[in-house]
Amino acid sequence: MDIANELLAGSRLALSRAITAVENEYDTAVGIMQKLYPHTGRAHVIGITGPPGAGKSTLTDKLAKEYRRQGKTVGIVAVDPTSPFSGGAILGDRIRMNELTLDEGVFIRSMGTRGSLGGLSRKTAETVKILDASGKDVIFIETVGVGQSEVDIVKAADTTLVVLVPGLGDDIQAIKAGVLEIGDVFAINKADRDGVDRLNIELEMMLDLNQDMVDWRPPIKRTVASQNQGINELVATLEEHIKHLEETGKLALRRKQRTKNELLAMIEEQLGRYILRNINESGQFEQLVTSVQQRQRDPYSVVNEILKDRLK
Repeated sequence: MDIANELLAGSRLALSRAITAVENEYDTAVGIMQKLYPHTGRAHVIGITGPPGAGKSTLTDKLAKEYRRQGKTVGIVAVDPTSPFSGGAILGDRIRMNELTLDEGVFIRSMGTRGSLGGLSRKTAETVKILDASGKDVIFIETVGVGQSEVDIVKAADTTLVVLVPGLGDDIQAIKAGVLEIGDVFAINKADRDGVDRLNIELEMMLDLNQDMVDWRPPIKRTVASQNQGINELVATLEEHIKHLEETGKLALRRKQRTKNELLAMIEEQLGRYILRNINESGQFEQLVTSVQQRQRDPYSVVNEILKDRLK
């Protein structure tokens, strides 16, 4: 089957096969992406991040259902920890979103991080493009939940939703540094717990310290996802943010920066493969490794020499 054409015609099987081809780097993957790329750029991509235990999966499930009630189609990329045995995703998120799997207007794909840092799989961006080309109106990227280091999501999403929960101990620890800076919208989930007011106040204080927030101050919404409380208001806020980005021209700027980052990453990956393949074939690499390990040469000079020789 012509996977790209079948996908554009609405085939869910082709959609699944296209993601599999990209994720496993099949020979057909590049050709599929080349055909699909002109049909991308229309979906609202929402990244959902936050510390483990914040209820991201349950919240994603409720948000997806609300968008479906509005008549919009939804794609979900649930990035799970990689299984140490099979190398695949553990699929915890898929279990929590079981009801959505019966909805033809929703497509869920679980992906393992496969050792990638920053909470995302390396193939997340390509999967988002495939879902976008398939006609999904809203695409959620739910990250694995690695706390403060989880900032890669901002490179893949139009809107970043940071989910927090009261009662995790040092609340400030959960919201400072990178995660605070990337949040476009904050949701305090499990807001029926003790400590929600304190967390809300601390978060407002942290936001007050950020001088870069001129035309958009990230709103703080309270939700109890398990009871479907606050979901409508949160969806309205997410829609308000994308509207703000469109009206101010910042959406185009964000997507241009994303394209730049993707191109640089692809160039880096291709160059790395090309150089590694060439020096491995010549047997030169092992000699260089030995010379560096024995302190006969330094790694900086070796790397510069390799790049100079291979990129003439």
